[in-house]
Amino acid sequence: MSTTLRFGPELRRLRVEAGLTLTEFSVALNYDKGHISKVERGERSASPELARRCDAFLGADGELQCLVTRPETDSDSSPAGSPAGPSRWLVGRRAVLSAGTGALIDLGLKLGSQALSSADEPLLPSFRMQFDQLRKLGQSTAPKVLLPLLETQTRMITGLAADARSVSRAPALLLASRFAEFTGWMAQEAGDSDAALGWTGEAAELARAGGDPYLGSYALVRRALVTMYGGDAAGTVALARRAQSSELPPRIRGLAAQREAQGHALVGNEVDCLRSLDRARELLAGDDARNGAEPVIGTSHVSDPAAMSTGWCLHDLGRPKAAAEVLDREYHRLPPHALRTRARYGFRRSLAHAASGEVEHACAIAGDLLEVMPAVPSATVNSDVRRLARELSRFRSSRAVRDLQPALARVLAPAHD
Repeated sequence: MSTTLRFGPELRRLRVEAGLTLTEFSVALNYDKGHISKVERGERSASPELARRCDAFLGADGELQCLVTRPETDSDSSPAGSPAGPSRWLVGRRAVLSAGTGALIDLGLKLGSQALSSADEPLLPSFRMQFDQLRKLGQSTAPKVLLPLLETQTRMITGLAADARSVSRAPALLLASRFAEFTGWMAQEAGDSDAALGWTGEAAELARAGGDPYLGSYALVRRALVTMYGGDAAGTVALARRAQSSELPPRIRGLAAQREAQGHALVGNEVDCLRSLDRARELLAGDDARNGAEPVIGTSHVSDPAAMSTGWCLHDLGRPKAAAEVLDREYHRLPPHALRTRARYGFRRSLAHAASGEVEHACAIAGDLLEVMPAVPSATVNSDVRRLARELSRFRSSRAVRDLQPALARVLAPAHD
C-alpha cells in the first residue's frame, strides 16, 4: 500500500486510540468534519498542513507527515554554494583580479588604478556606506531593480582590489564578498535559486581571498534555505549541521542551528527542532556581530532571530496557536521601514492565525501586507502567500476571505516582463 493510501487508516487508528470522536477531532483542528472523514476513508488526500496539525495534536512525532511528504533528494552532494552548471552570474574572481580595473574604466567608472592605494582616499568607507544604503533599499525595492546595481558594485570593488596595495586589498575583497552575498539573497528573492547559490559561492571565494575563511560555511546556511523552501527537510538539516563546527563564529553557528530547526520542523521532529532552537538561542544571545566593523551576516532587522524562528517552526510543527502568539510578539519589534522582512514574517503570522481558526484576523493582517507586496515582490514570501490562500480556501463562506481573494490572486499571478 502506498504511503498516501496508508495515511487515512493510520490517522483513524491514532484518533481512536486517543479517545476522540470525529467531531471532537475536527473541531480541535479547525477542519470540516466531512473533510476529515473523507481523508480517513482514503477518498481525499491530506495536505501537508493537515498532516502537521494531526501529527502535533495526536503526538505522532512526524509519523503522519512522513506519509504525505514526497521523497527527499540529496542536497548534500555538491560543494558549498556551487550551482549545478557553469555560472553566468559570477564575478570570476581570478579573471577580475588578473584583468585589473581596465574593464571598469571602459564602463566609465574613471576611478584610477590607485584609488584604494591613496591614504587619504575615502573610497572604501564610501562603498561601505553604499552597501548599508542598498541593504536598506532592499527592504522596499523590487529585487530585479537592485540586482544590476549590486552586480556592478561587486565587480567594481573586486576590480579595485586587484590594483590596491596589500594593506587595502583584504578589506576591499571582504566588502566585495558582502556585496556578492547580498546579491545572492536578492537573486533568491527574485526567484532564481541557481543564481542565488552561484553568488553565495562567489562571496565565499572573495571572503577567503580577503582572509575570512568563515563565509564559506555561511554559504551552507544559504544553501539550506534554498532546500528548505524546496521542501527538502533532510537536505536542509544536513547542510545546516555542516555549518556548526566549533571553530566557526557564534553567529554563523547560531544561524545554522536555526536553519536546522526549520528542517526538523518540516517533518514534525519536535524534539530535535526545539533542541536546535535552544542551541541557536544560546549562540545568538552572545553574538556581538552587530557591533563589529564588517556588515552583519544574515538578517539585520530581526532583533531576536531565534525567537522569530521559534514562531516559524511552531507553525510547521502543527501548533498554530502557539506560533501566532510568538509571531505577534516578535513582529511588533520589527522596524517600520523593513517592508520585506515585515512581509516575510507577517504572512507567516497571518497563516498561523488562519490555521488557528481566527480567519477574520488573519485576513486583516494579510490585507495590509498585500498592499505593499507590489513594491517588494518576493519569491520566498510568495510560498507562504500560496499556503495562506490554500488555508483560507477552507473558509469560502467567510466574507473576509471572499473580500481578500482578489488581492491574493493579483500577488500570486505570474509576472509578465
